[in-house]
Amino acid sequence: MNVEFWNTRYSQHGYSYGTEPNDFLSSSLHLFPKIGHVLTLGEGEGRNALFLAKQGYDVQAVDMSVAGKEKAAQLASDHGVSFSYNVSDVNDYDFGEDKWDVILSIFAHTDPVTRQNVCQKSLLSLKQGGLFVMEAYHPTQLKYGTGGPKDIEWLVSLDDLNPHFQDQEIIHQLEMERPVNEGPCHVGNAFVTQFICRKISS
Repeated sequence: MNVEFWNTRYSQHGYSYGTEPNDFLSSSLHLFPKIGHVLTLGEGEGRNALFLAKQGYDVQAVDMSVAGKEKAAQLASDHGVSFSYNVSDVNDYDFGEDKWDVILSIFAHTDPVTRQNVCQKSLLSLKQGGLFVMEAYHPTQLKYGTGGPKDIEWLVSLDDLNPHFQDQEIIHQLEMERPVNEGPCHVGNAFVTQFICRKISS
């Protein structure tokens, strides 16, 4: 799935994944610091950035799609909030160092090499005590057909994540079936991987 795919999808009428936040994000909010800087990866049309901005967080969204940014800007304007949005491939984006209180990856699927790069850069760029929060489709999702990539290498298991976060505090890790109903592109029961890690060492 390349930039043309996403620009085409996000140029269509309506919001492909709805305007409400991801359920895993909203249910995990109690783990977040009360205030802070949040980086949200593969943000698309802005639903999760909107939710976090409404909670008072300083939000930086990153996505490769110009059309996604335009939708996100309209969504923010409609709700009277603001967040930053950088149009960039995550491989090219400068995460910085010791910068973020939370890094969020919600259904932001990539190829394995990019995923490794994201995990490494996320750990480096989180502040001490910062959180890496991910929900992604598990390889089992291919049997469900209710959303997500069709290439198994782009799907994520805990075995794919844990080696990158050794010596950190794993707060939550689960592979499970759950209903995912987020706009017209995520509809029905799905099999997901959920992961939350707190940085305790560089």
